[in-house]
Amino acid sequence: MPNPLPYNKKFDELNEKEKELLEINKKTIADFVEQSPTISDVNYATRNAHAKTYAVAKGIFRVDPNISEPLQPFFDKEKFDLIIRFSNAQLKIQNSKKDIPAYGFAVQIKDENGGLLANYPLVNFPLFPVNSVSTFLKLFTAINQFYIKKWSSLFSLAGQMIKVIPSVLTGSFIRNTLKLISKRKDFILSFDYHSVGAYRLGDHMMKIKLKPRSVDKNTGKKQNIQNALKDYFQTHDFSADVLIQLCYDLENQPINKLNVEWKNSPFIKIGEIKIDQGALLDPRDCNNELLSFNPFESKSIFQPVGKIQKLRDEAYKVSVQTRRKINKLLHGKKTEL
Repeated sequence: MPNPLPYNKKFDELNEKEKELLEINKKTIADFVEQSPTISDVNYATRNAHAKTYAVAKGIFRVDPNISEPLQPFFDKEKFDLIIRFSNAQLKIQNSKKDIPAYGFAVQIKDENGGLLANYPLVNFPLFPVNSVSTFLKLFTAINQFYIKKWSSLFSLAGQMIKVIPSVLTGSFIRNTLKLISKRKDFILSFDYHSVGAYRLGDHMMKIKLKPRSVDKNTGKKQNIQNALKDYFQTHDFSADVLIQLCYDLENQPINKLNVEWKNSPFIKIGEIKIDQGALLDPRDCNNELLSFNPFESKSIFQPVGKIQKLRDEAYKVSVQTRRKINKLLHGKKTEL
């Protein structure tokens, strides 16, 4: 194999127009989070994406003992402690028995002293429908405004969604969409989970895939997802292989083209995630709801790469700052009562 391409900060740079649109988007994110208790009919402020928490768990990442020598400096311990959040991608929390199968598997990796090494918000769909930063920002702004203003912004949202259509007509996107539809009723832990976009691995760049082991896709068919996860972890351990792909050339492994899969880059196993039976935490606990899985809080050698990823940095900051401010106020009021 050739040598992996080196990371370059130019992959992340936004132009002036994109920066202007980002500032507009950040305002709508703050507005959404401020109104999220009303939007989702809950007594706390929610996240601006993946608002619904199914479960939070403690886990372990065990490094593969046969990991290749060039990767060993990044994984210099036998195991690392994890906090894992299972979620749904919708902005609004729905109290339905069956949610759309857009799931999140967010992983927080700690060092031996309990300090943060990296956050990886993984999802069960490997691609992103938009490559254009401007198109994405306009669409995300329109979605936020729709939840805030309802029908008065419907035409604006529809117009932005139409602009996305060409980028979801790739072979990769259509193939993965059909695969997701065929698995829509499967148990949340039976899906593969992916980093959407690339991350740094020191001076190089990677994508991540998490592949569960021996999980029955028919688990919890007659239950809502929270109860299915709770019952599963009362009687089962969970394990999944952690695989990465490295970027060797931009034609086959594009950094800023997120609607196609990487090719000609083999998956490399670096370890496994293990969640023991009985390891679930209370997802309604205030401290768990305030958890942040912002990948830009990671050590610099593990941070996201790419323009769309760069947008997430500002979005996460605005969302978590607003959410924590409101939730602390709400929590303070409950304490006074």
